Amino acid sequence: MAESIRIAGIMRESIVDGPGIRFAVFCQGCPHDCPGCHNPETHDFSGGNEVSVERLLEEFDKNPILAGATFSGGEPMCQPEGFAALARGIKERGKTITIYSGYTLEQLLRMAAEDKNVEDLLRMCDLLIDGPFVKSKRDLTLRFRGSSNQRLIDMQKTWKEGRIVLWED
Repeated sequence: MAESIRIAGIMRESIVDGPGIRFAVFCQGCPHDCPGCHNPETHDFSGGNEVSVERLLEEFDKNPILAGATFSGGEPMCQPEGFAALARGIKERGKTITIYSGYTLEQLLRMAAEDKNVEDLLRMCDLLIDGPFVKSKRDLTLRFRGSSNQRLIDMQKTWKEGRIVLWED
């Protein structure tokens, strides 16, 4: 199990990175380089800081009103082992996991076939916001996403039903 994650930073209370009050972890490193990305400083894989999963869970535990954690980026799926360990700890606390990924669910499922950690992380995910940010499809009226090509996917229902189920608010 990965004992640390390279992160760009955290936001202890966010209401824009998923449902409820979220503990947002912004991972460091992203291969997508989406034009217009609002976190371009997270793209460099050698930037940021290594933080232990244990330390992140300690920070999470300081706030009992959190609905869960959000993994954003950068690209969390580039560090699936560490994020799966963090997700496991958060799920053990009865909280939810939201993940932003520049990969589509279809791409992630292909990755999961090759990497058990990607599958583990996807199976613990409650809400997946998938797909790259597309500047020409930017829409500030969308909830929890920046461009209209990105989907809000209810991962628990998707696994259960064997088809992509969009998240309902």
